[in-house]
Amino acid sequence: MARSQTIRIFVVEDDPVYQRLVKYIVEMDSDHEVHAFETGAACLANLNLQPDIISLDYSLPDMTGEEVLGQIKAYNPEIGVVILSGQQDISTAVKLLKAGATDYIIKDTETKERLLNSLANHREKILLRREVDLLKVELDKRYDVSKQLIGESPAMIKVFNLIEKAVKSDINVSLEGESGTGKEVVAKCIHHNSSRKHGPFIALNMSAIPRELVESELFGHEKGAFTGALSRKKGQFELSDGGTLFLDEISEIDINIQAKLLRALQEREFRRVGGEQSIKFDARVIVASHKNLAEEIKQGHFREDLYFRLLGLNIKLPPLRERGNDILLLTRSFLNNIAQKQGLKKLDISSTAKKKLLNYSFPGNVRELMAIIELGAVMAEGHMLDDEHIQFNRISRAEDLLHLDLTMEEYKEYIIKAMLEKYQNQVSLVAEKLNIGKSTIYRLLQSDK
Repeated sequence: MARSQTIRIFVVEDDPVYQRLVKYIVEMDSDHEVHAFETGAACLANLNLQPDIISLDYSLPDMTGEEVLGQIKAYNPEIGVVILSGQQDISTAVKLLKAGATDYIIKDTETKERLLNSLANHREKILLRREVDLLKVELDKRYDVSKQLIGESPAMIKVFNLIEKAVKSDINVSLEGESGTGKEVVAKCIHHNSSRKHGPFIALNMSAIPRELVESELFGHEKGAFTGALSRKKGQFELSDGGTLFLDEISEIDINIQAKLLRALQEREFRRVGGEQSIKFDARVIVASHKNLAEEIKQGHFREDLYFRLLGLNIKLPPLRERGNDILLLTRSFLNNIAQKQGLKKLDISSTAKKKLLNYSFPGNVRELMAIIELGAVMAEGHMLDDEHIQFNRISRAEDLLHLDLTMEEYKEYIIKAMLEKYQNQVSLVAEKLNIGKSTIYRLLQSDK
């Protein structure tokens, strides 16, 4: 089995009987490569084997589970650590989860099921991260995409895969996504990774051009073509020859200009306004819109034939609210960039700040997150970005969560955490009130890390 599919797991347990039991459970998956140790010191001495996950007994003869956890995270914070413990004290669980533990599992009759679920969840994250790394390595051979596009969510992996297909061909590309999702960034990445990277990249926002000037901006004009045309002007189609022309907000083009755009794309030539000579062009066209073009066609605002000419390879960029922990990856990247560019101190992110960011819907997407983090970095006085430094431009109270586009699992997590707060972290009582297992509550606590 290739290392890219194999998950290396350490089982750290001093009780030989229980160690055999845990090892047996873990080895039920043939893709798991298992190493067992009886002490914390033995585990730490073998970290050079680069484990992906460590099943760690909380009570070891030589070190506490918390001490071992701290040294594991200091060596490599990406290693997942699942704590197995006989203690049901919620304060201990919360403390370990905040210290970096992936999960906290009570040793009881449900241990096998909870451990298998925890390993399966972490395995999926590991394989997704490896896939992202491989895709970025391929793209980084030509352009440093890792500094432009950041994400490990399944939605962004789809985007990375499609970018890779786009750079290997010369097909037109259409980008869909809400404002602020990074459509121009993706267009630039495609251009700079493609065979046209030595040609020009020209970006044009169609919504920012007065309607009467659109044709001239696209195709240029001859001297005297209209009042104010004092000299010949080349249009963006002509200027982008040999490179890439990115037309943002393509849905805003007037329906009459759309016919001329269609002809230019079909014939690969155009005429300047007021001109008689046809001009050939060779440019890749990438278009973007925050509107649904199919709906615009139904309403008579966009030509169907132009739509199919432009469609090419379609890439849908997910809104930030659907990208999960990518929000935190982007936040760390923004904080590092701000520290470098503005000479500010490097900031860590508190658990309450993380929670506040993850519970917000980000209607402005990545652009809004960047603005929020820039302001927060300036407001922070110590070495920690805390929730009080994060200021949203709209109301973001707990009771407004019903207005967000959350999944049932996300709503369930919010309800459980609200009940824990109401009943002073009494796990057994909350489990009884909600008719759920205690293991579900312990798993959800890891979001407070």
